[in-house]
Amino acid sequence: MDCQYCFGTGWEIVKGSGARPCRCREEDRTAALLTASRIPRRYGDCSFANYHPQGNNFVVDDVFRSQSHALNDAQKLVREFPIFDLGLLFMGPCGVGKTHLAVSTIRALIDKGVRCLFYDFRDLLKEIQDSYNPVSNSTELRVLEPVYQSDVLVLDELGASKPTDWVRDTMTQIINTRYNDRKVTIFTTNYLDDPANNAEESLTDRVGVRLRSRLYEMCKVVRVKGNDYRTLINQQPGQPTGPLPLPSGSRR
Repeated sequence: MDCQYCFGTGWEIVKGSGARPCRCREEDRTAALLTASRIPRRYGDCSFANYHPQGNNFVVDDVFRSQSHALNDAQKLVREFPIFDLGLLFMGPCGVGKTHLAVSTIRALIDKGVRCLFYDFRDLLKEIQDSYNPVSNSTELRVLEPVYQSDVLVLDELGASKPTDWVRDTMTQIINTRYNDRKVTIFTTNYLDDPANNAEESLTDRVGVRLRSRLYEMCKVVRVKGNDYRTLINQQPGQPTGPLPLPSGSRR
């Protein structure tokens, strides 16, 4: 069916100011950018509107404060992009909303017409490895080109893969390329710089000293505290999981 504003011409008549590209073009562009972003279906409903910082019976505690600050940092990046060219490194335990915030950020940027891409780091490494297979239809360059070219890249689960020399070299190549091109990158990781338990590995242990040093230049560290949201949603009905009720589409 033809667009009600341009009737299929691509140009919308604006009274008193002539013609302009129709709004349907912007809608089509946004849909195309969203499809190209590779956001997993599980996180398809994530937005800033349904990220609710956890609290304890409406008390403003360290958890609520850290998650609120994380939300503000993500929203600030969207507001100030592309002037704001410093990425974000969301650090914290499982289930505190790191991926939710990362996805919400690129969803909001896509609405502004920004090219964004989401990758779980383990999936990206596997795709690169598979590209070495002679029967594969993909090549390393074909896999990496959108990773290098995307205006904003989310790399989820940094440090989750076993830190072999190949993994570290590949991570360094990807991150250095984006650093040199001044591309904004958003990372999430479960590994901290200063784990409370000395037996736990730090982020530096997982990615190496050189790469951790580079991340200091590329990103603002955003510590996200809290309990695992996935365990909270199994509470008995009527028990609060945060300062506001969570909508059915909310993800952490």
